[in-house]
Amino acid sequence: MLASLTFNLRQRISDWIFRARFPEQPPVVLIQRRIFILPSRTGYFFAFVLVLLLIASINYSLSLGYLLTFLLAGMGGIAMFHTFRNLLRLSISPGKVEPVFAGETAHFSIVLANPNLPRYAIGIKRAQIRNAEPEFGDASEQTSTTFQIPMMALKRGYLKCGRLEIFTEYPVGLFHAWSYVDFGVPCLVYPKPDPGAGALPLDMRAKGEGNVPVRGDEEFQSLRAYRAGDTPRQIAWKALARGQGLLVKEFGSTASADLWLDYDALQGLPVEQRLGRLTWWVMEAERSQMPYGLKLPDRNIRPDLGTEHRDECLHALALFGLES
Repeated sequence: MLASLTFNLRQRISDWIFRARFPEQPPVVLIQRRIFILPSRTGYFFAFVLVLLLIASINYSLSLGYLLTFLLAGMGGIAMFHTFRNLLRLSISPGKVEPVFAGETAHFSIVLANPNLPRYAIGIKRAQIRNAEPEFGDASEQTSTTFQIPMMALKRGYLKCGRLEIFTEYPVGLFHAWSYVDFGVPCLVYPKPDPGAGALPLDMRAKGEGNVPVRGDEEFQSLRAYRAGDTPRQIAWKALARGQGLLVKEFGSTASADLWLDYDALQGLPVEQRLGRLTWWVMEAERSQMPYGLKLPDRNIRPDLGTEHRDECLHALALFGLES
């Protein structure tokens, strides 16, 4: 109960202090007014013991008791200074965030640049999740350290990590020093590919210039390695007799080069299922090196191939119906 109240109080204070600062422009340098520090649970217990020692020393007039009490208090003050210095002057910047498919784990990269003095036991976690699992690491002098903050991508669109807490309790765990950053960097989440889409919809081809090879049984195309499930009539027995191993003949035909993946052709299916099937076909067409275009109610993407074309199509599918 006390931990929950403390967490909610810290969240309200941070919301009030940083209400006009997010999203921030990188890099963010942790200067004195950005770092907060309070005793940890161990620190509160340590303070309670010091109070007991002081009361006992006063009650019994123990000179050595005073010496021990103030010696421990001085060590606690030094520990507080080192804990605070472990964060001071750290420079924080966002790293590159790779797109993922819905259902996968997105990784938000945070880069800590350390201008001086080695830093130890630096932790980063999502600030608005009470039991978020932190990522820990050390930062050597005049080097940069990259932290990966994982986050499950449950649905397509833009996924934001939210506010991050950078904290430390080094060196002895008596104090908890922390600061907040929020760069507002999103991760693009593509629709989850739907394997139920099956093979590419060759009936969606339009008349166009040029032909490309597709699977069929009209003419021999190439040999490939045997896979479980291939029929004996596909095996290249002559190649086996020549000692080339177990190979299988592949046959094919040619078709129009303009394959259009059309959203409206999937009528009767829910929106997310349509997008999942189109995503599957985009990946299949790219893997098969078959030029393809994408037709959505709000835009058309001309047939093409390549990583940039694939990313453009997946980007359009990810944000379909979400952008104004």
